[in-house]
Amino acid sequence: MEVAEIVNPFDELGIPQTSGPDEVRRAYHQKAKLVHPDQFQDAEQQAEANRRMVRLNKAYEEAMKQVSGRSYSPFRETLSVEDAVAMAQKLLGQDAPERALGQLMRAQARNAAWFHTQGQVLMALEQYDTAEQSFRCAVKLDPHNIEYRRGAFDAYEEKKRASTLRGRIRHVLHVHQRKGRK
Repeated sequence: MEVAEIVNPFDELGIPQTSGPDEVRRAYHQKAKLVHPDQFQDAEQQAEANRRMVRLNKAYEEAMKQVSGRSYSPFRETLSVEDAVAMAQKLLGQDAPERALGQLMRAQARNAAWFHTQGQVLMALEQYDTAEQSFRCAVKLDPHNIEYRRGAFDAYEEKKRASTLRGRIRHVLHVHQRKGRK
């Protein structure tokens, strides 16, 4: 039984590349119900359904690897700036800044929104100096955006706060707390 090579697992599942693990699982389960071999009586139909199920399983496994960032895949090379920013924002919302940064690095290009998102990720990682630089790049590219300017100011303020004894203690406690959640 030969199964055709999967070009893009997200296309095979019928979902966008910015989908998260829950969307991947949901799409897989919906498709699996439609193509499962047990639904067919005819041996030829069962064989075809089995081929489709194998293809669907491969697409699911590859999509989950990509979503969780566990392995390299040719599909992980580049994304449009918009997709990379959207995926990073989604991962930030899920309190996964390391994975968000990884998704940002897949962008084909960088624009003001990309630098702003990178600044947000770096703030979540408590890398305030680098975050400030990212926000400043965003401001250079779009000087009239108040949100970008606010990000640069917030990063500057956090950098100052973090340099105090109280800020260093808070940082150590925060790192310890994050390790406890993993």
